[in-house]
Amino acid sequence: MATKTPAEMISALQAGYTFGGSSIALGAAIVAGQVRPEAQVSLPLAMMNRHGLVAGATGTGKTVTLHMIAEQLSTAGVPVFMADIKGDLTGLATAASGSEKLTARTQGIGQQWESKAFPVEFLALGGAGSGVPVRSTITSFGPILLSRVLDLNETQESSMQLIFHYADTKGLELYDLKDLRAVIQFLTSDDGKADLAELGGLSKATAGVILRNLITLDAEGMSEFFGMPEFDTAELLRIAPDGRGVVTCLELPGVQDKPLLFSTFLMWMLADLFRELPEVGDLDKPKLVFFFDEAHLLFTGASKAFLNAITQTVRLIRSKGVGIFFVTQTPKDVPGDVLAQLANRVQHALRAFTPDDAKALKATVSTFPVSDYDLEEVLTSAGIGEAVITVMNENGAPTPVALTRLRAPGSVMGPSSADVVTATIAASSLLPTYGTAVDPVSAYEKLQAPAAVPVPPTGPAVGTPLPPPPPVTLPAPANDGGLAADVIGALGGALGGGVKSMIRSMGTSLGRNLMRDVFGTARRRRR
Repeated sequence: MATKTPAEMISALQAGYTFGGSSIALGAAIVAGQVRPEAQVSLPLAMMNRHGLVAGATGTGKTVTLHMIAEQLSTAGVPVFMADIKGDLTGLATAASGSEKLTARTQGIGQQWESKAFPVEFLALGGAGSGVPVRSTITSFGPILLSRVLDLNETQESSMQLIFHYADTKGLELYDLKDLRAVIQFLTSDDGKADLAELGGLSKATAGVILRNLITLDAEGMSEFFGMPEFDTAELLRIAPDGRGVVTCLELPGVQDKPLLFSTFLMWMLADLFRELPEVGDLDKPKLVFFFDEAHLLFTGASKAFLNAITQTVRLIRSKGVGIFFVTQTPKDVPGDVLAQLANRVQHALRAFTPDDAKALKATVSTFPVSDYDLEEVLTSAGIGEAVITVMNENGAPTPVALTRLRAPGSVMGPSSADVVTATIAASSLLPTYGTAVDPVSAYEKLQAPAAVPVPPTGPAVGTPLPPPPPVTLPAPANDGGLAADVIGALGGALGGGVKSMIRSMGTSLGRNLMRDVFGTARRRRR
């Protein structure tokens, strides 16, 4: 319950949300049931890479909140990536029209509203939907992420890693599903019997299960998402000619019925960014902010290796200048190790209609700092477009909890017209590069060709096997609790305990190199 007078609460909020650097304006605080435009609530731009959580029940305004934050990031010159589940975010490409209701709202919170459109890029997984096609090669996607899509158990996941290792060592490029099927079919054939025995941990029965799952995946039309040309995630970091950050929307309405696929694809994009981007430390503004919608889909039923890899990626990617905001219904949807790293919180209303809802409400309240609000009451009575907020200030401490009426976007809150979306895609500079699928010579062609028949040159390399560990001649580096320790912990969980001693003996530099393969992916050239 509140222990301060309204005037004292307003004073505390004003002091808590006054920052020295640039910030993202979120809205005006609500104190004692009234909107207080003199108490503005914001988020320091430099703290966006400390990650965040946007949560709330369906229909409480989460998507509009993402929309509003993305606009301000773009204006500040920060590129944004967003997963657009329902197609509502296409409205960023169209300037909104004002209305009396909108004017009353924006004036009431002290917002100087302006109608604007923003530089937007539309992508679509494998071209399934409205957008430039996004594809990944099988090698790049990696065995752990692919096992997640195939819903393999941990034993089958380990076997998948052996198959990838075999393909790497034999120079068999895995561009698409037919390449992986060809490798497995070869290993389970009479010709591949000796190679299968050499792999040791891969049984013919397990290989058969994986092969059947791949055939099912192909039959469901998912082969379009894998292949060449592979999408370069550096395209997400673009700045428009006018200095605004490009907002990249991955359009997902066409794959709404494949939640495991698109959530894992989002994780591939994050893992790829982590592997490719250099260390930059703390910046005045992030290089990219990545909004991960429907985050619960990523964690439900995930293997221990997968969860370990996610946790370490989130923990370490902020030093690459990337901020991640998970979007879901309640904080309980996110594992504790990940939730602990989400410093910025925007919590929309929750419903408490059932005993499980009541438990989720209490758990949500427990994750906030001590507050002058009765959070259980506030979180069940907040209106659409209102949220309870606390963020990390520039000194690394949490700001006071503030019930906030949020700002309105300057672009359309809802889909743009089909003509606008089509014209935006047609004008995309990415379309000539990624618009048409290609099928270079790879594992399928190599294994189909008779031994005496020369195989044409292969396509661009997408995988390089990790180098064998050198003789142990260096002393083990000290475990200072920093990046080296994180690398050891991540790989120990994702790839097996034996990797820990190898990293310790090989030094921090190679440890960082191996960390780029925490999802089992391999470094490669895209073009």
